Amino acid sequence: MSVKILIVDDHSTVRMGIRLVLEADSAIEVLGEAADGRQAVSMARALRPDVVLMDLRMPILDGVAATAEISSAGLARVLVLTTFDDDAYLFGALQAGAHGFLLKSSTPTQILDGVKTTARGCSVLDPEVTSRVVAQAMAALDPHPVPPPLPETLTDRELEVLAGLGAGLSNPQIAARLGIGETTVKTHVSRVMGKLSVSSRLQAAKIAFAHWG
Repeated sequence: MSVKILIVDDHSTVRMGIRLVLEADSAIEVLGEAADGRQAVSMARALRPDVVLMDLRMPILDGVAATAEISSAGLARVLVLTTFDDDAYLFGALQAGAHGFLLKSSTPTQILDGVKTTARGCSVLDPEVTSRVVAQAMAALDPHPVPPPLPETLTDRELEVLAGLGAGLSNPQIAARLGIGETTVKTHVSRVMGKLSVSSRLQAAKIAFAHWG
């Protein structure tokens, strides 16, 4: 089955570019386009897409408010795609129920992967903002938390990979930092998550941040 997408952005040229990226993948079907948040809510209710690809700064109803309406009604999962990475908008969108946040500087592959990941119900966060989300989450907890010890089964290389996750690095960035291949990084990330008993990179990043800040 194809992943059904609704594109939301107040600039027609941006919508066109995103549509071209998405329609290049046969596993994705673009159901329609909305030019503002109010139209996005209406179209999501009528079309029931799997994922709404949502801009944040729009007229009539902004992306944060539209995300809240769509998410609270269970109309679709929302993946924010924007050039605007102000923390207030970022956390507002996530608190409103967005499954993830990507910047428009993301590559076509990152956007396609993000849409498919969101459709599966998993969270997506751009590496540039992951560390800020982790820092915000940790600040909301005990200001001087004592993290549980890391599993002794973690190898030195896996600890280096975990530190990269805590810094909000993507797999390619971790590979470049450590001088190893991306496939090797993916393997290490899977092993690290397994040993930490977590199901997402963000959870692993929180643990790393608690240990090394």
